[in-house]
Amino acid sequence: MRILIIGAGDVGFHVAEQLSREDHDVVVIEQDRERAQVIQDSMDALVVEGNGASLTVLEQAGIAKTDLLLAVTSHDEINLMACLSAAQYKVPKRIARVSKSDYYDHTGILPPERLGVDLMINPERECALETYQLLQSAAATDFAQFEGGLVQLVGVRIRPDAPVAGKRLLEIGKATERVNALVVAISRDGKTIIPRGSTRIEAGDHAFILGEPHHLPEVLPLAGYDRFNLRHVVIAGGSPEASFLAALLEEHKIKCTIIESDRRRATELAENLRQSLVLHGDATDLELLETEGIGSADGFVAYTGSDETNLLSCLLAKNLGARKVVSLIDRYNYIPLVSRVGVDAAVSPRISAVNAILRYVRRGSVLAVAALRGTRAEGIEFDVSDRFPYRGQPLTEVKFPTGSLIGAIIRGEQVIIPRGTDAIHLGDRVIVFALPEAVRKLEEILPENRARLSLGDVTHLVGTVLLGVAGALAVCARWWAPGCVTARSRRSRFPPSSPLSREVWPAI
Repeated sequence: MRILIIGAGDVGFHVAEQLSREDHDVVVIEQDRERAQVIQDSMDALVVEGNGASLTVLEQAGIAKTDLLLAVTSHDEINLMACLSAAQYKVPKRIARVSKSDYYDHTGILPPERLGVDLMINPERECALETYQLLQSAAATDFAQFEGGLVQLVGVRIRPDAPVAGKRLLEIGKATERVNALVVAISRDGKTIIPRGSTRIEAGDHAFILGEPHHLPEVLPLAGYDRFNLRHVVIAGGSPEASFLAALLEEHKIKCTIIESDRRRATELAENLRQSLVLHGDATDLELLETEGIGSADGFVAYTGSDETNLLSCLLAKNLGARKVVSLIDRYNYIPLVSRVGVDAAVSPRISAVNAILRYVRRGSVLAVAALRGTRAEGIEFDVSDRFPYRGQPLTEVKFPTGSLIGAIIRGEQVIIPRGTDAIHLGDRVIVFALPEAVRKLEEILPENRARLSLGDVTHLVGTVLLGVAGALAVCARWWAPGCVTARSRRSRFPPSSPLSREVWPAI
């Protein structure tokens, strides 16, 4: 597929890098000469220097031959103008990054299709949704959902007192046979492990678990955590992300308090939010935090304009007793500090936008994208043709290379978490996870119509890239159990095109 990306900032760079690795024909338009050179030197992509809203530049970049346009500059007007121009050239799909509410919230008056846009992605709203999902659990460090929430992925750190610590996955699986989920990857001491039944779960492991939403709550006691009920969230900072998150919390009847240092912005938030309490103050003021009872809050989110302030306020809140703290981080080099200093999770509007774009781009060939922290595995998704040598054979007889694992079998509308007795049939869609050293061997047996993805790049914020929709070998444990109820709201306060108007599935 020929993909034209306008803007090579953080969002454009990561999207271009990932899509070029998947053998798409990628063209990038970037106005800044130095940034354009960085793209040229970093990846296999054609770079055109110029303004993405210019018809001359668009034609130079081959707009007439483009299958997908991604307008992701930091300027909404350039993105919308590029999409409007692309529509005149009959580009089949057009995505625009749009942050200003003037464009995003008035879709009834000026719908996206009239602007030539198939999908508007608002990074701040995507970030708010991701934060809300992370807040659902005291344990989750990472969260993603697939197939509209049919399957969810969570990352958890195994505590020393966890019942599963020191046990092999095969043992855990026998003890929890009724649970339909699995461990698909483990990060331990900087190394990535694709687990087998003999793999032991150790205290301190960063485990990534895939399963159906109503099975995942059992991860809490098994990983050493108590069950979690989100009732009160405190937000530091009155950014757009804060406004969106507060509205979402109100919609789900969760108490919300916002601390904003700018009096004018605090007043504006108080007028716009129906039920949230807005305080004028400094989120790093320990006395204020103690007075407002931050220690009893279920969640604390730092959304100020400073990474340093976000980290500091999160540490203060954690020290006072807040159960789950989440920090917004813009600088990639700060990401490794998050877990080391005691912050539970990090989010970024830019990375949320990257993941939203990749989910849309891949929905026809790759099932889903998620963020996995600290892994170097790769995923290969393929359709089973008559050339696949293991059709109809039980998985226990399939000789896949060491360091690889079958993650899912998609059969029509059915998602199968495979056991050893399951078989792969003609027409199935299969996702395999593998370490780099196993990929070459896998390529020798997989059909040509495959898509390869790297689990090492899209984010380095909350992790690397990609996880496909469900699965595992029989030797890997079936881990967790029922108990999670879908959260719905009859009336959404967000427009139909908004990511926040989707049904929200709570994490564990």
